[in-house]
Amino acid sequence: MTSALLNESLAPLRANPSDSAVLLDIDGTLAPIVEHAADASVPESTRQLIIAVSRRYAQVACISGRRASDARAMVSIGTIAYLGSHGGELLRSGWTEAQIDPALAEWSERVDEFRRASDTGELRRRRVRIEDKGPIIGYHWRGAADEADARAAIDSLAARAKRAGFEVHWGRKVMEVRPPVPIDKGRGVRSLLGERSYTAALYVGDDVTDLGAFHALRELAQEGVVEHAICVGVTSDEGPPGIAAEADLMVAGTDGVRELLAALVGG
Repeated sequence: MTSALLNESLAPLRANPSDSAVLLDIDGTLAPIVEHAADASVPESTRQLIIAVSRRYAQVACISGRRASDARAMVSIGTIAYLGSHGGELLRSGWTEAQIDPALAEWSERVDEFRRASDTGELRRRRVRIEDKGPIIGYHWRGAADEADARAAIDSLAARAKRAGFEVHWGRKVMEVRPPVPIDKGRGVRSLLGERSYTAALYVGDDVTDLGAFHALRELAQEGVVEHAICVGVTSDEGPPGIAAEADLMVAGTDGVRELLAALVGG
């Protein structure tokens, strides 16, 4: 994609930054995908650009499947908002604790019990990593010695989770166990942007969970809350085809996202 095309696509935001919102996924968008999710980090050059964007635009937020507090620690910018647990947690600028969806909070003890029971020697031998996301549990098999064997073990775990009344969601070499409560990034985007109207709003993401945010942003445009909705997809080797099919434009990996952020604050 040329710089001219990028600038043209971002023109509604650049023309009215004080009345526009910039929403950014983290893993695979700001931070490159790595073998162990705990090792992921946002490059300092990207972080500095987000700071510059936050000083210019009305609303800037990072959206993640991680806990909101973990997302803030990862990005290390306290002056923007964070939606964690795929929108189930909201941590606004200046807040010390995230606001958790009450329906999710009711399941916290059962989620914790399932996580503890699933942490078996068998799963550890297969190098499946368990990620505690508060109201959500993530099971990663990326980098396991035998990924097919690890995936088989996770398939069995997914069946157990469904029998226990949980919902199961699949991502890029990760399976998530969630409470049977409506939760997705689209609902989070609505909760964040629904308090006022915006001339333009941008969402940037790379995975299937980001499609919900695309849909919500376009619905807000239809409802008149947002005048211009711009959905940007991020290319990757493992990215779902739905991203390219539904995005208004695509950028090339995390480097492309960095170029986009620079364009938002440039000239």
